Amino acid sequence: MPDTTNEEPPKETPSTPTEVFTDHRELLFSLVYNMLGSVADTEDILQETWLAWASRSAAPDAAPVEHPRAYLVRIAVNGAVARRAAITRRRETYVGSWLPEPLVATPTTDTGDAAEAVERTESVSLAMMVVLETLTPLERAVFVLHEVFGYAHTETAGILGRTPAAVRQLAHRAREHVHARRPRYRADPKLRQQVTERFVAAAFGGDLAALLRLLAPDVTLWSDGGGKSRAAGPRPVHGSDNVARLLVARATHAPEDLSIRYRRVNGDPSAVLFSGESPFAVLVVDLTPEGDRVSDIYNITNPDKLTTLTN
Repeated sequence: MPDTTNEEPPKETPSTPTEVFTDHRELLFSLVYNMLGSVADTEDILQETWLAWASRSAAPDAAPVEHPRAYLVRIAVNGAVARRAAITRRRETYVGSWLPEPLVATPTTDTGDAAEAVERTESVSLAMMVVLETLTPLERAVFVLHEVFGYAHTETAGILGRTPAAVRQLAHRAREHVHARRPRYRADPKLRQQVTERFVAAAFGGDLAALLRLLAPDVTLWSDGGGKSRAAGPRPVHGSDNVARLLVARATHAPEDLSIRYRRVNGDPSAVLFSGESPFAVLVVDLTPEGDRVSDIYNITNPDKLTTLTN
């Protein structure tokens, strides 16, 4: 999880506006991405935040910003809240299921300090992101700020321009909604890795019996192709028998040059598929609370959401 300390350490020497923004860019990206689920929209908001910050810093008669971090967070978060309306309109005409754009760790960021930076950026799992999509923009902002980043309700109220009482009410509604749909648990990463590898081997090996042993009876397959991929259906598929048979059928039409890489997606061990050098799909499985069965499968094949992937 990202650092929840919101105090800004004193700097020995003044920083330029660019240095200040760069110092906080990772935090801003993570905040906005968790509110929007889209890398492109997140980058747009960060660009708008930078322009507002640069303009404010360059104003000759403007007083210095006493707390740059708080100022930048306020601009970015409110920009993200406003952007949700445009995203909602796009989703109304989206073909098939919509899933958040995955953040995939590259092989060079799987060890050392770089891995910790990725973990901070990928603050919530893809499965949690799906649940957050069901919140209102303000509920989601409050949940992300408080539950993920540790902001106090009084700080959140100042960021959003709401009263602390209103923020507490939003937080209560969001927390109850999220916990009702996703109980508090997180499978051991090693177990998740093992189950993911077994699932992929069974699915692409056409082993129906092995798949049925892995899948929970009420498993759901979510496929996001954006109308641009034949590997994604128009709606979610429910039930272990339906899901297993569909996966086995799809495996027979997989590209001949398909290769599989196991990487971290939004912090969780997952599978990334390539057709030659081109990204083909991101496959993320979520486990039951007991950790022994697959409860949800998230299959992202929309090429627009795979543009940042490298083999």
